[in-house]
Amino acid sequence: MKRLVLSAFSMLAMIATAQLPYQNPDLSAKERAEDLCSRLTVEEKAKLMVNSSEAIPRLGIREFSWWNEALHGVARNGYSTVFPSCIGMASSFDDTLLYNIYTAVSDEGRAKHTAKHKNGPVKQYEGVSFWTPNINIFRDPRWGRGQETYGEDPYQTGRMGSIVVKGLQGEEGHKYRKAFACAKHFAVHSGPESTRHHLNLDNISPRDLWETYLPAFKTLVQKGGVKEVMCAYQRLDGDPCCGSNRLLTQILRNEWGFDGVVVSDCGAIRDFYQKGRHEVSADAPSAASKAVLSGTDVNCGKVYLNLPEAVEKGYIKEADIDVSVKRLLEGRFELGDFDPDELNDWTKIPESVVCSPEHKALALQMAREQMVLLQNKKNTLPLAKDERVILMGPNAADSVMLWGIYYGKPTHSVTVKEGLEKKLGSVPYYKACALTSFNEAASKNIRKVLEYGTDDFIPEVEAEKEVYSIESILNAAKDYTTVVFVGGISPLIEREEAKVDLPGFKGGDRTSIELPQVQRDILAALHKAGKKVIFVNCSGSAVALTPETKTCDAILQAWYPGEEGGNAVADILTGAVNPSGKLSVSYPRTESTDLYCYNNGEDEAFVAYPFGFGLSYSDFEYSDITVTPSVKTSDQWFDVSLNVTNNSDRDGDEVVELYASPAEGQPLKPIQLKGFKRISLKAGETKAVSFKLSPEQLAYFNVDAELWTITGGKYDIKVGRSSSDLPLCATVTLTGKDRTMAHKNVFLAE
Repeated sequence: MKRLVLSAFSMLAMIATAQLPYQNPDLSAKERAEDLCSRLTVEEKAKLMVNSSEAIPRLGIREFSWWNEALHGVARNGYSTVFPSCIGMASSFDDTLLYNIYTAVSDEGRAKHTAKHKNGPVKQYEGVSFWTPNINIFRDPRWGRGQETYGEDPYQTGRMGSIVVKGLQGEEGHKYRKAFACAKHFAVHSGPESTRHHLNLDNISPRDLWETYLPAFKTLVQKGGVKEVMCAYQRLDGDPCCGSNRLLTQILRNEWGFDGVVVSDCGAIRDFYQKGRHEVSADAPSAASKAVLSGTDVNCGKVYLNLPEAVEKGYIKEADIDVSVKRLLEGRFELGDFDPDELNDWTKIPESVVCSPEHKALALQMAREQMVLLQNKKNTLPLAKDERVILMGPNAADSVMLWGIYYGKPTHSVTVKEGLEKKLGSVPYYKACALTSFNEAASKNIRKVLEYGTDDFIPEVEAEKEVYSIESILNAAKDYTTVVFVGGISPLIEREEAKVDLPGFKGGDRTSIELPQVQRDILAALHKAGKKVIFVNCSGSAVALTPETKTCDAILQAWYPGEEGGNAVADILTGAVNPSGKLSVSYPRTESTDLYCYNNGEDEAFVAYPFGFGLSYSDFEYSDITVTPSVKTSDQWFDVSLNVTNNSDRDGDEVVELYASPAEGQPLKPIQLKGFKRISLKAGETKAVSFKLSPEQLAYFNVDAELWTITGGKYDIKVGRSSSDLPLCATVTLTGKDRTMAHKNVFLAE
């Protein structure tokens, strides 16, 4: 009995010294956050509100980094699988593969984080808060960061961005979140990079704002369940985006219902008061106050360390700071940051997943699917087995080009040269030129601005030892019938705020969309010499290729195809894989035309290759479209069905695209993407394809009412191969008067 009493006493003593509420894993993340926030001083709260927050030992709070990168693979954190650039992956139009890839990315990120979490402080680029995806709309091909996006179309961007979020954050049914994704940059950021710290956008029409720039963010918030949103650098109608009450409170939180964490872009709060930048705040304390009161919870930088002074000066109340602190603490509890790894399913992911064969296979599959065949005269491709082929071009043997920007360290990169040699055996290679000149020494400075923390494995390139010329190039090619020229541009010079000043490039953006003249001259000379010319264009954006349509027999858009890119290019060129990618951006004809050729082939006079365009080695026939109203629930839908037939002797994949076009008199853009499906068809096979289309997807933003409006009348539903090749059309009629809807009730994605 005595033993039992002592045991009970010991138990009572344990209970008396038990966990505080915030330490109790059985409480909700919200309850724990509220308790912990109440125990913090204002100075401690400020420390938690910066991206690299310090530990607070007295409360058992560890260091935490909100900033990690996973644009197309875990970045800046050692070895990881490097997938193709986002603009390329968008061209796959493959939801399932994209989800599998970002599940793989979050697997690698979680495994790396668990290892760091066990062995010491988690530093920058080692956490599970990933500042991805970039869902800005890519409207101007000169923007160096367009390669980070999912293209020019709001519907596709919202749909694919949501898939990225779901892959990163993990499926439901777990106690903790696998990771946090972040929708960026909110809002209306599409370059140029050189002006972003002082630019004021005061000429964005309400319809353009709501119909072009905001839909993807809305979709990720309301359908994708994204946990973070990053506010942009520039001002919108006079207010910096990270200090915009309209954007962050009225629209994002009140109208859309976002309850997650808002993070600033790095240095964006400093721009509020720094001389020569926005200059909307007098000093750091007032800038920090403006940002917090507008709804920015985490400062990438250190301006928020001035919040205690701001409280003393009366700029902000501690209770206002608490709103943000509770949100960010709730997020950390949701990730399991305060609890033992043993309680968290995601910590069981082994490090062996990093760069695993399965992940490399995903990288190869996406590299294959994202390549777009732009031209194939007289069935130049696939290559005949007996062709005498020579490989040329500045990107043919360059592994760094494959990686794009914001990348990790691949265990091995397969260049085009290596990939072709696997297929064809020994292939002679003659570089022929650098990117923008015959003998341009690769700049050490260009290499050093690639990425923070990755310069240790970027190979330095010496000046060219060979003196190239048209004469030497023709001499090298004289014994060969076919030249595979791998050129275009490179992420070395097309990127974020790069210190690059070369012909056609400045500060990471492009000043010209034309193919560099030296490459254009070489292709023309090879063509004139009677060579069959196959041009593989590597870029993260549209390149004007009008002359090349005459001098090249085939053109393949390879983007920046990731660590398996060389294998994928070789697979396409040799016919081992049937090309199936479709353009996620329109390609202008020339430099002199309007570069804002968005939306979806709107003006074909200016567009060389329209949105959604891409050739195949197969011929696909579309037939038998029907549109049927369906009322299965309280929501009305139109069921769209059709058949697609592969009229060839080669298996292939086709991306079926659905567009809506308003009848005469409707205040909508001429054509808008409303659905897509990627299908596989064996030779001679026919498949039925179906879509669902809601009336809400036909809504437009009514400027007078400041609400979304569905207008009664007739709408054309078109289906086909691209935005300018839509052989099937059916008309639907929306009956009744115009209907207006609250913002929160409208989705522009399925």
